[in-house]
Amino acid sequence: MLEGDFYKTIIKPSEGLYKDKGSKFIARVIHVKSVEQVRENLSQLKKEFHDARHFCYAYRINPENETLKSSDDGEPAGTAGKPILNQILSFELYNILVVVVRYFGGTKLGVSGLIKAYKTATLEALNTAELVDGAITRRINISFDYTLTNDVMKVINDAHIKIVDKNFARHCNLILEVERKQMEKIEIRFDEIFGVIIN
Repeated sequence: MLEGDFYKTIIKPSEGLYKDKGSKFIARVIHVKSVEQVRENLSQLKKEFHDARHFCYAYRINPENETLKSSDDGEPAGTAGKPILNQILSFELYNILVVVVRYFGGTKLGVSGLIKAYKTATLEALNTAELVDGAITRRINISFDYTLTNDVMKVINDAHIKIVDKNFARHCNLILEVERKQMEKIEIRFDEIFGVIIN
């Protein structure tokens, strides 16, 4: 778990390349926020590099309730996914997926050669990535009467809160993404000033 209200991440994808004995290792760094986004990006990369042999990866998401995983995708155990994940941990990054695509060159690299290849390709990609501070956010569901819409929207706009979903069928219902550092202030304003229901 991360302390504080911010974490390090990337916004734009970046790429790294490592070659050894005919094999080519292409590392792609991608910003993700969910396991579903990890799956979607893996699927896209498998289409883009359809003739590659291995798609080894690691990810680390959710700085408040950390989820991380690595995969060797057919390479000898511990030679691909773990070196990739170790670089993510070394850079202290969250909400990030690194996939290293391997084209086999016909010559086996051995355990140490593979570890070096996956580590170096990942390092190349992370060194060229633009690192940014991401704010830790939480989602809240608010429900309120139509007569309060203008007042509620003023609070949302003043605090630059992102509206994730909205439903105005019977009542006004909004799902908001609020920065953790703003939570107490926003809840007080919604609850005490406007009398809205917060879940």
